[in-house]
Amino acid sequence: MSAPQNPQNRALALAKARDALLSEATPAGPWIGELSASALSTATAVIALATLDPAGHASRITRGLQWLAAHRNPDGGWGDTVRSHSNISTTALCWAAFGAAKADPAHPEAVEAAERWLSQATGAGSREQLPSLLPGAVARRYGKDRTFSVPILMTLALSGRLGPEGWRQVPALPFELAALPHQVFGALRLPVVSYALPALIAIGQVIHHHAPSANPLLRTLRNLARNRTLRVLTGIQPPNGGFLEATPLTSFVTMSLAAMGLGNHEVARRGAGFLSDSMRADGSWPIDTDLATWVTTLSIKALALQPQWATPECRAGLREWLLAQQHTRVHPFTHAAPGGWAWTPLPGGVPDADDTAGALIALLKLGPLDAVTRAAGQAAVHWLLGLQNRDGGIPTFCRGWGALPFDRSSPDLTAHTLRAWSAWMPQLDEALQRRVERAIQRAVRFLGRTQREDGTWLPLWFGNQHGPDDENPTYGTAQVCIALRELDDRGFRFPRELLNKAVAWLVRAQDVSGGWSGCPGGPVSVEETALVVEALAGYRGEAADAGARWLVARVESGAWKEPAPIGFYFAKLWYFERLYPQIFTVGALGRMAGLLETSREPEPDEAPV
Repeated sequence: MSAPQNPQNRALALAKARDALLSEATPAGPWIGELSASALSTATAVIALATLDPAGHASRITRGLQWLAAHRNPDGGWGDTVRSHSNISTTALCWAAFGAAKADPAHPEAVEAAERWLSQATGAGSREQLPSLLPGAVARRYGKDRTFSVPILMTLALSGRLGPEGWRQVPALPFELAALPHQVFGALRLPVVSYALPALIAIGQVIHHHAPSANPLLRTLRNLARNRTLRVLTGIQPPNGGFLEATPLTSFVTMSLAAMGLGNHEVARRGAGFLSDSMRADGSWPIDTDLATWVTTLSIKALALQPQWATPECRAGLREWLLAQQHTRVHPFTHAAPGGWAWTPLPGGVPDADDTAGALIALLKLGPLDAVTRAAGQAAVHWLLGLQNRDGGIPTFCRGWGALPFDRSSPDLTAHTLRAWSAWMPQLDEALQRRVERAIQRAVRFLGRTQREDGTWLPLWFGNQHGPDDENPTYGTAQVCIALRELDDRGFRFPRELLNKAVAWLVRAQDVSGGWSGCPGGPVSVEETALVVEALAGYRGEAADAGARWLVARVESGAWKEPAPIGFYFAKLWYFERLYPQIFTVGALGRMAGLLETSREPEPDEAPV
């Protein structure tokens, strides 16, 4: 463990971190942050623009390819971010980008390095064998979930990397099902997750265009469904063209339409506009435009642990901004009911459980509730109640959609929702309180069923590239521990063994340096250390103190702002967010500071080990 530390150092580090985070706020009040540049996003955007209009977008295509060539890993492959390990998906897409832009002669070293990496990853003895081996390797990475495997194979076929019969190696997608009423989608068990409906339609159509079904009845049915499903696609596209504000999803839709001669379609034109507008000055694209609502609610929760962190006027401005981001109409994409929040105020955002829970907690932290805020909060509580699955857990976007990973109930989203529900209980009428109490009981039972034997929970939206299967039990377990401790503080009963086992695992997983990784033995990060310190603060003093000392040392050295690629998005796609380490550090040190005089040690009957 790290050496003893002067308490004054911790206070100085907290003040430094707090002031730095406050300085990141925009003049209008909220925080914006900045997602990492992404090789995968850059590759898909280049392919889309090169397929749609190579002459009209020549400058963007050239700059995007130059960025890719300059940011490949030493092993010749690409990871999703500049700090990510090379993987088969991103490397294949980057290889396809040079092919789609007919730029192999301009970047021979990058192309040859990619082919060597892919040959080694697939077991191909030569570049000529890649078209036959790569599709199977990509499909194995994702299993039954075709949300990302089919788009990757589609780009490889479109770029010519799979040879003249490449389209026949791309599995068909049942785009015709999108013509059915949205109420039946959950029962259809689609091979893609709920938020990938635009890709299902556009990619399904381009595959059908180039490799129609041999079954004449199915071929006819799909032909008849083309116009209807294109109208659905048009109806769910936001006005700025960016589906979910996501570069990859928007790129896949845009290139698909262009590849079947629909480059002038309204959806393709809007998609190209979004891609043009979202390109960064260095020639790259991020995974998503920004997480303004998410990082703002996280910042408010972290800063509110300290008294007088903002003036009443500042809090009122943040509350007004946050209330303005609540969705008050049925969402055209997911058909979500009114009452939820998305991760961004931009048009492509979709209401989801994590951001709605975060907004609910942040509103309480901003001061006394007026009638407008209380009504908004009650609507959000109702919204989360409507999202709860039959198993008691909370999914991301849609209740009961399917069994694929991003549609299932998850422990981290369930934990965040528990925090929001329990915090809002005093603001609810008696009838709604009873509903929430029952929902909390069901959610706790879900957590009991999903806790692993070692005491951990696995999260949905955060991973660790150094862990087995990219899992991050540290993040998931810390988040559930925070929720259970808040339930305990608010008088809710639950099996103590859930918390005790989880805390014991977190203590065992601590690195000798005092910090934590996403998995035991992995590299320690600011984000993961800070979350565990917040989870253990006042409960396991020695472990939390050691973690706090580790964080203070990072603040003092200036290394505390260095983000790690722990963010997951869109089926094993990594990102990192510039503000995460700053926000999490303020939250952890603020929690420790607040417990200096009120430290709570566990009672004998609730000993964590």
